[in-house]
Amino acid sequence: MAGSLSYTIFSLGDSAVTLDIGNCIDEQYNIRALALHDWLQAHRFPGILDIIIAYSSVSVFYDPAIIQPAEPDKCETVFSFVRRWLEGAWQEVRREGHPAPASDGRSIRLPVCYEAAYAPDLEWVSQQTGLSREEIIRIHCADSYRVYMIGFLPGFSYMGRLDRRLQLPRKRQPVNVVAGGVGIAGLQTGVYPLNSPGGWQIIGRTPVRLFDPGMDPPVRFQTGDHVQFYPVSAEEFGRIRASEIVSPFV
Repeated sequence: MAGSLSYTIFSLGDSAVTLDIGNCIDEQYNIRALALHDWLQAHRFPGILDIIIAYSSVSVFYDPAIIQPAEPDKCETVFSFVRRWLEGAWQEVRREGHPAPASDGRSIRLPVCYEAAYAPDLEWVSQQTGLSREEIIRIHCADSYRVYMIGFLPGFSYMGRLDRRLQLPRKRQPVNVVAGGVGIAGLQTGVYPLNSPGGWQIIGRTPVRLFDPGMDPPVRFQTGDHVQFYPVSAEEFGRIRASEIVSPFV
């Protein structure tokens, strides 16, 4: 598939540029974007402020006052210099035999309580899909979900793909979501790491802390991880929460 991938490059204002290879939710595209991200991180230079991966794109944020174009005699702009760097990096990661991203492939199991007190939208999801609560839980826990990107909140994980039987739209208006809320929306599922307004349908909650500024790194998931949920009772939820066991990655 790598040989068929094309790309587009466009600016984000005057201090960022994006290389997009598909604008879609696809595991192979995400793997390539992650390989590009890792290559850029390993070859960054003064003036590069941040490198952000999304589903099938990578954005580079830079300080135009620091970066020095390689060919100033040809009136090369900072944008064209960064663009050439991105293009060269993309050609590098497309070479046959390029190593897979080092951060790709962690398998993580995450406990979730699907009982009513922790799943305010589970009954609505049942009504919309015609599935019982037990069937929804079984389907949601059956698959391992790829973490395609982190964003929106520190540590918020966009995972997919969700079984088509559970694919439902977001809420029309956001509501308050408690930290740990496990939501579904469209093709995706994810976990809210902090108390926050949110528009996804909340079908459960995990007792595990997914964001802790005292940890290194402070977020629990990384792009390329694979997460599988498993159900726990309210009693077990309380025990995990109270015991300070924050890494049930088994």
